[in-house]
Amino acid sequence: MMSQGLVTMSYVAASILFILSLSGLSDQETARKGNYYGMAGMAIAIIATILSDSVNSYVVLIIALMIGGFIGTKAAIKVEMTQMPELVALMHSLVGMAAILVGYANFSDSSNGLEGVEKTIHEVEIYIGIFIGAVTFSGSVIAFGKLCGKIDGKPVLLPGRHFLNLALLIATIWLGNTFLSGAEVGGGTFSLIIMTLIALAFGVHMVMAIGGADMPVVVSMLNSYSGWAAAATGFMLSNDLLIVTGALVGSSGAILSYIMCRAMNRNFLSVIAGGFGSSSGEAAAVEGDIAPIDIEETAKLLSEAKNIMIIPGYGMAVAQAQHTVNGITKLLRAKDKNVRFAIHPVAGRMPGHMNVLLAEAKVPYDIVYEMDEINEDFPNIDVSIVIGANDIVNPSALDDPNSPIAGMPVIECWKSATTIVLKRSMAAGYAGVGNPLFVHENTRMLFGDANDSMQAVLKALNT
Repeated sequence: MMSQGLVTMSYVAASILFILSLSGLSDQETARKGNYYGMAGMAIAIIATILSDSVNSYVVLIIALMIGGFIGTKAAIKVEMTQMPELVALMHSLVGMAAILVGYANFSDSSNGLEGVEKTIHEVEIYIGIFIGAVTFSGSVIAFGKLCGKIDGKPVLLPGRHFLNLALLIATIWLGNTFLSGAEVGGGTFSLIIMTLIALAFGVHMVMAIGGADMPVVVSMLNSYSGWAAAATGFMLSNDLLIVTGALVGSSGAILSYIMCRAMNRNFLSVIAGGFGSSSGEAAAVEGDIAPIDIEETAKLLSEAKNIMIIPGYGMAVAQAQHTVNGITKLLRAKDKNVRFAIHPVAGRMPGHMNVLLAEAKVPYDIVYEMDEINEDFPNIDVSIVIGANDIVNPSALDDPNSPIAGMPVIECWKSATTIVLKRSMAAGYAGVGNPLFVHENTRMLFGDANDSMQAVLKALNT
């Protein structure tokens, strides 16, 4: 058994490692080190908690650790990179469910010996923790369904939805007062259950009202919610490490959500209320003829080009084409071509999705640029290659005020001399928006699986 002082020191060390982890994850070159810091911090936190005086049921705890460790290990080994966003959403839901269960367990425990103001504060912690946990749980489950395609990505906008949200908030506050009054005389259970149901409904309503193009922001937002749920759990359990860790995750997730909203020209408050990513008018129809291109022509254009820009999207993740793309990049750079990558803040299904894929394929960090860093260079680009991206290269975001993605900054690849778009078909992207880029005069469409197409291009470049 550890002394309380040693446990506290371990928690401080774990907190420092978590802070170093967040710092490392802010940059591609230090992200791997950041992960190691986080893993070390979590290992210290778990060991210190197990050996602390607060644990006395070791058999149950060890069984739970074995079950959780087995599920986590199996998921890590089995999950594909394309499934990572929905896995993250699912993990967020588990944090929310944990906050709910801990809250009800604390409420049912009459042996804490708290009285007066301390008891009231503890009950407020329970009420808020369960509310945040329920919103996180149901919202994350809906996000999981949307990300894996089990739920339609289009926003479900109920009439008077903002008034409905306001009514749910007022009901939650009123029930909170009723809960505190009832808890003083040994009751309050009914109010707590009704609030939990309202919070679950609010989480569903909030995420259902958000369009598919904005799902990366939703994942980031739910990450923030899960952090605050963990912090609330820490208050309920009087665990300082959970409070610190939850606050770190919650605040960093909120900041990331704000940054992404700004990058998409979205209002952060509208994310909280739900229902953004839609317009009042009808989007303009895409009209024109496509100009297809074959493998040999693609290889010839790349061989003759000096400046080449590669724009990856979710289609690259689906096809697992990142390794082949890196092979082409190496070959072209060996021929003294200036090859760079342009990354949109919300490319893929979660923040940093494309950066993770390129890092996995060992694409050099110094040729990967964010949209704001690279957009002005496109007039000097000879060939842009769009690999499975759609909404992030859609000109209608800039020139069609009725488009669901109107106002969203996009990668302006159509300004390059030639744009080659790799797609399986002419289907719209995740936001369900037609893309005028496909019929642009200097756009060429290369249809097929992105990895198969890139492998054929690589073979053609080698001959």
